[in-house]
Amino acid sequence: MSRRVVITGMGTVNPLAHDVEGTWRALLECKSGISKTELFDASTFPSTFSAQVKDFDLSRHVDNAERHATAGRHCGFAIAAAVQAWKQAGLADCDRLDAERLGLYLGSGEGSLDFDNFTSLLVDAWSENQVDTREWAELALDRMDLWREIEQDSNMVVAHLAAEFGVRGPAFNVLTACAASTQAMGEAAMQIRYGDAEVIITGGAHSMIHPYGVTGFNRLTALSTRNDEIESSSRPFDLTRDGFVLGEGASVLILEDYDFAVARGADIFAEIIGFGSSADAFRITDQDPAGDGAADSMRAALEDAGLEPADIDYVSAHGTGTQQNDQVETKAIKQVFGDLAYKVPVSSAKSMLGHLIAAAGATELITCVLALRDQVLPPTTNYHTPDPVCDLDYVPNEPRQAKLDIVMSNSFGFGGQNDTLIITHPS
Repeated sequence: MSRRVVITGMGTVNPLAHDVEGTWRALLECKSGISKTELFDASTFPSTFSAQVKDFDLSRHVDNAERHATAGRHCGFAIAAAVQAWKQAGLADCDRLDAERLGLYLGSGEGSLDFDNFTSLLVDAWSENQVDTREWAELALDRMDLWREIEQDSNMVVAHLAAEFGVRGPAFNVLTACAASTQAMGEAAMQIRYGDAEVIITGGAHSMIHPYGVTGFNRLTALSTRNDEIESSSRPFDLTRDGFVLGEGASVLILEDYDFAVARGADIFAEIIGFGSSADAFRITDQDPAGDGAADSMRAALEDAGLEPADIDYVSAHGTGTQQNDQVETKAIKQVFGDLAYKVPVSSAKSMLGHLIAAAGATELITCVLALRDQVLPPTTNYHTPDPVCDLDYVPNEPRQAKLDIVMSNSFGFGGQNDTLIITHPS
């Protein structure tokens, strides 16, 4: 028998705030989390700005921060977000929870490299116009922190969270680029449906605001270079958009078997009723320009939920602000919704949050839960010049009251990975 899956806890650390309610207030007040990059000197880069998490201190969230001293920046975000979600779900005092029925499924990225140390090793091992590999190895063994190097592996966030919460059930990590946390949440929901776990900690974490990450996206011409208009640089669906803004953060949700949640008296915030996933099979970085892959993902989620397009009240768009993504997503929505595409509101929180890469989908699903709760749509800010190709209702520049019962959230990743979730009010 397929079990119902509900959301009972949420937590986040992102460029707007270090908690859920602060994030929601900032979104409805149309605040920008984008500023000049401070994590490294980006003054000579084509993009000198990003959406950074500022003033973060893990010790404000846990008593044993030293236990995670070797963890990457994104891992600290994930631990803090998970602690928030765990407390909100009331699991800290739950004596019904069996650790072997507690799972973990994240979409988390790799940690950031120690570029200062790496550069120093290169310089010191340089000999006769090339690196002396023997000297390099000796210096590396002497200077490099083994534990910090191991922590670059993307599964290390799962390892830290498993230790923090005593997870002994299924534990997974997926890294499908910008779709990672949506895929993780969808597959976590399936684990509960099939009875493999009663509770799963899920979501995503990523931090790529370092020279390597920024260089890669700049070389792909994916980032905005609007250095003279930093706060308004993220412009999803606007004709003048010129790329996304690289962000960082983590968001975590607690998913539970509905019957288990009810039995323990948990507050239920929303129910996951549909999940769809597809691959473009087109090109390593570009989406299928026809939008077929993205459309397939939305259709699969609708079929999984037993719904028709007319049942959807709002679409939380992937909406990165690149020329291609926004055109393709608009085409895909039109494929799926037909004439109804012009009636369903669509908006992108990335206009304020920036693009949190693997953490984006989980952060945006939290905004969907809050939209259901408060019956209000978060806006797409910085939308001033309509694009004839992107001609839907993007909820421009200010929040809007709306009657919401069922909402859809899209995430699309490099490599052609597409994932869609559908949630509704608990009943």
